[in-house]
Order: sequence, then C-alpha cells, then structure tokens
Amino acid sequence: MAESSIVVRPEPMDSSSYSAASRLQAAGLQAAIAIFERAADTVPLPDPSQSIMIADYGAANGFNSLLPIGAAVARLRKRTRPEHPVLVTHTDRPDNDFTALFHTLENDPDTYLRKDKAIYAAAVGRSFYSQILPSNSVHLGWSSWAIHWLTRVPCGIEGHIQVNFCTDDAVRSAFARQAAQDWHEFIAFRGRELCPGGRLVVMTMAVGDDDDSGFRPLMSALMDTLGELTGDGLLTADEAGRMCIPTVARRAADFVAPFAPSGRFERLEIEHLEIFDATDRFWDRYRNDGDAQAFGARWAAFARASVFPALALALHDGSTDSRTVEFFDRLEKGVAERMSRSPEQTRIPLAHVVLVKRG
Repeated sequence: MAESSIVVRPEPMDSSSYSAASRLQAAGLQAAIAIFERAADTVPLPDPSQSIMIADYGAANGFNSLLPIGAAVARLRKRTRPEHPVLVTHTDRPDNDFTALFHTLENDPDTYLRKDKAIYAAAVGRSFYSQILPSNSVHLGWSSWAIHWLTRVPCGIEGHIQVNFCTDDAVRSAFARQAAQDWHEFIAFRGRELCPGGRLVVMTMAVGDDDDSGFRPLMSALMDTLGELTGDGLLTADEAGRMCIPTVARRAADFVAPFAPSGRFERLEIEHLEIFDATDRFWDRYRNDGDAQAFGARWAAFARASVFPALALALHDGSTDSRTVEFFDRLEKGVAERMSRSPEQTRIPLAHVVLVKRG
C-alpha cells in the first residue's frame, strides 16, 4: 500500500490490479522523468567515498519509481565514475507491501538494479509526514501519486465519497486545512533531509483555475454502484454514508502557501510548479481498439487497487469484515459495467513540483 494509502489492505492485490493502477498513474510520468533528469544534472554530488542518496517517498510497489530512478541514475553517471555508489531508499508506511516492492525491484524488466552494478536499494517503513532519513543526506528525492492522500479524515462528507464533489463549504474547508497541514509537514521534513542544493520532484493530483479536480466519470460510477449495493442489502445506509476517499487535489496557491512571504521555507524554494491535464491512457486505448468492456474493466481495476481499501474501512468490522471480498468484487463489477456503457474521456489534472534546498 502506498504512502498514499492510510489504510490496511483488506486483501492481497494481484499483479493485474497493480498493473492497471500503474498504467493510469503513469499519466504525466514521462514529463516528470524529464524534470527529474534535469534535477540529476544539477544537484551537487558527494565525494566518491560517500554514496549518492536518492529517496523515493511513497514507493508503494515500486512500479512508478523504476523508470524515473533509472533515468536519473543514467544522468548521474555522466557526472560520476561507474563505481561511485548510489543508494536508493524507498520509503512508505509500515503497512505497505514491501514484499511486492522488493519483488518489483528484483524481477521487473525495467528495474534499475540490472542496469548499474554500483546501485543499491533499501526501504524504510515510516510515514513521510515525519523525518525518516538523516538530515542533509538526500541528494535527489522523488514522489508520485502519494501526497494527495491525507493523514486523517477530518470529518464526514455528506452525500459523496470525495470532498472535491461536496458542496458543503464547512466540509471542504476542513479537508483543505488538513491538506495544508499535511503539505506543510511533508516539505518541512524534506527540508531537513535534503542536502544543500538537493532537489525533490513531486507529481500529484491537482486542481486547475476552473476548480475541476477531474475523475468525474469514475466518481459517478462509484457512487451509483454503492447506491445499488446499499439497496441490495450488502451495505447498510450508515456504512455507505461513512465511506470516504481521503484525498485532496491542491491548487497552485496551496503548494505555494508555506513559502510565503519570502519564497523560502526550511531552506526550500519552489524551483518549478506546473499544473496540467495528463493523458487518459485508458481512453486512448479505447479509441484505438473500440473495446468498451475492456475500457470499463481497466478503470474498475484501477479503482479497486487505488481506492477500494479506503472505502472498505467504513464496513462494520473495517478491513477485516467478512463481506470485504464480496464488496470488492461487486463494486468492481458495477464500476466496470457503468464505465463501459458510455465510454468518455476522463480529465486527470496533475501537478509537477520541484523543490530545491538552498545553502
């Protein structure tokens, strides 16, 4: 489970679910890799007797880390000797599936471990909302699809499962305050961990000037299916009412806020900030093959891997509830059917943020 997930996974995720989630989350990845490469070109490097440290914040299963880290190391090698050690530290919550992570690092065709004999991998099982690595030790940091998940749910969401679709100003304000606190803590501790001149590249969900956080077709399919499962008696009305996806998509002003008024916070500055619409890879594939059922199945598999565990926490016995597997299966089936009935492109607003630590 990613740092992005504040829940215990109710059931093992198979490779197809992981792959479906990762295919969509690769949206925006190529542009982020280019940014990460430029960061690798400019960060100061330690003496060859000391390791170059790359930190991966919110690693999950590692699928969204392999290509960026491999690309960054290739750029670092243009500035270093082949034997200069590089240590990649993958961090995530203690309940993350680190077995899946190490399996990915060892066996995935894109693993960076096969491309460099002087690169080493390690993992830390602690939340990135605290300091988890030594001060002034990280030269390059990477985080993708992680920091939009909140550390806690500040309040219930009446009539929906995601706050960006809620019309209650008090609820929206509560979630915004929690998101602001989480972002503040995340960058404060990265300011301690980064070396002077070190850089952190973040890719996360965002909101543009039009206040559209995206993912509307999926949210509609989830809400409709949850209503069906409640009507059928699988869920109680109370359980369905408590269900929540505790994510917040941030605006440009939200990213900048901790740095006001001087433009610097914990010696960090925002070197680059861009909000853009990423490609809906599932839609592109549907346009090529015209397979509506496969389109719906891909979106449903993505939802199962990424948000179903958060929803399952509202069941009477939480993640250990005896209905969990049936809940996952029927919810996935319902979402797939609804998404395939009238396929449409999904808007996916993302942000690229580059933080640099000044001396």
